Amino acid sequence: MNIRHNLRFLLLWPTFSLLLLTGCWSNLEIEDLGIVSGLALDIATESPIEEELKKQGGGYSKKDLITSTYQIATPSSSEQDSKGGGSNQKPYKNISETGDSLIQSVREISLRRDAPPIGHHLKVIVINEELVRSYSLEQLLDFPLRDNDFRPSCLVLISKGQASKALESTDTTEIPAFRLIGIVDNEYRTSRILPPLSLAKLTSKMQSGSSFLLQNVISSRGEVKFAGAAIIEGKTKMLLGFLNEEELDGLTWLTGKGKGGLVKTFNVETKQPILYEVESMNSKITPHVKGSNISFDVNIESEGRISENWVTSESTPMKTFIKTAEKSTEEEVNRLVNLVIKKMQEDYQVDVAGFGNQIRIKHPKLWEDIKKDWDKTFSEVQINFTVNITITDFGTSEISR
Repeated sequence: MNIRHNLRFLLLWPTFSLLLLTGCWSNLEIEDLGIVSGLALDIATESPIEEELKKQGGGYSKKDLITSTYQIATPSSSEQDSKGGGSNQKPYKNISETGDSLIQSVREISLRRDAPPIGHHLKVIVINEELVRSYSLEQLLDFPLRDNDFRPSCLVLISKGQASKALESTDTTEIPAFRLIGIVDNEYRTSRILPPLSLAKLTSKMQSGSSFLLQNVISSRGEVKFAGAAIIEGKTKMLLGFLNEEELDGLTWLTGKGKGGLVKTFNVETKQPILYEVESMNSKITPHVKGSNISFDVNIESEGRISENWVTSESTPMKTFIKTAEKSTEEEVNRLVNLVIKKMQEDYQVDVAGFGNQIRIKHPKLWEDIKKDWDKTFSEVQINFTVNITITDFGTSEISR
C-alpha cells in the first residue's frame, strides 16, 4: 500500500512543480521601465523643451520651484556596443521637469515617455547649493525618503553650480551617475574624499540634530571633481557653507578617518618637494570636563612612506633626511588641522568633526544638558592636538632606525 502511495506521489509531483513555476503575474519587463541611475535637483529653470511644450498647451497649475533631472539608462545603446561596431549614442538620457513637487515631476515625465522612471537602481542624488540654502534637506528629500521606489543606499552629494551638469559626460561609454560612485571608491588614495553618506545614513544624521558634512562636487565641460565639502547646519538642515579641499584634508587628519592620501612639503635647503604617502592614520579625541569648562586633547598618528623626493643633495645622511622629512610633514599636518579648527570654531561655529559625540559617550549626563546648543558651546572650547609622523620606508627601501 505504501509503495503504491509513494509511486502515485512521484507521478503527481511534476504536475505540482509546474504550478509553482508560474512566475510573477504582475511583472514588468526591464525594457519597459525607465531605470533611473541619477537624480539632480536645481533651482527652477525650465528647459527649452519644457518651454516649447508649454507654448503648445502642455502645462498645468504649479509653482516653479525645483527642476529635477532624471538620468535614465538606455540599454539599447549598450546592446549595440556589445555586438561590435560601437555606437555614438550615449548609454543614458537626462530628462528635466520643472515644478513644485518631486512626485508630480515624476508623474509628468510619464506623459512624455513610454517607460516611466523607476528609482530601484538609483545610485546618486546631486543637490544644487542654492537649493539647499533656500530649503532644508528634509523638505528636498521628503519624497525619496518616503517612496519605496527610491534606493536608500544611493549617495547624496552637494553641487557648487548646476547639479544636472554633474550628470553629464563627453564620454559615450560611461553613465555619469556610475562615475560619481566610482570616485567615492578612490578614498583609499586621497584624504579629500568623505566617507560615503547614503540616503539611509542621511536620515539618522538629520534626526540627530548635529551638524554634518556632505561631499561637494564641481563640474565643467562634462568633467567632474570632488572639491571639498558642504556644511549642513544641524538645526535647520540647510547649507551653512563649505570646507575647501585643504580644510577637508585637515578634517580627515583631525578625525583620523582617512584611508590614504599625500602630504606635500618642501626641503628647507633645496626648496624641492617631498611627498609623504599615508599608509595608516589614527586620531584619538579625549574630552576633559572640569566644572563648566570643556576641553579636548587630540592625538594624531600616522605611518607612511616617501613616495617622491626631488631633493638631490647627497651630503645629508639618510637618517637625518628622514627626521627632517617627518618634522616638515608634521608641520604641514598641523597647518591643515589648524585651518579646519579655525573654520569650524570661528567662521561657522559648528562641530562637524565629532567632538560632541565624544562628550555624549564619555559624559552622557552633561551631553543631555548641552546638546541643544552644542555648536555654540563648541566654538568656545579649547582644542589641543599633537601630530606624530613616522616614515617607515623610502619607496622600495626600508629604513633602519
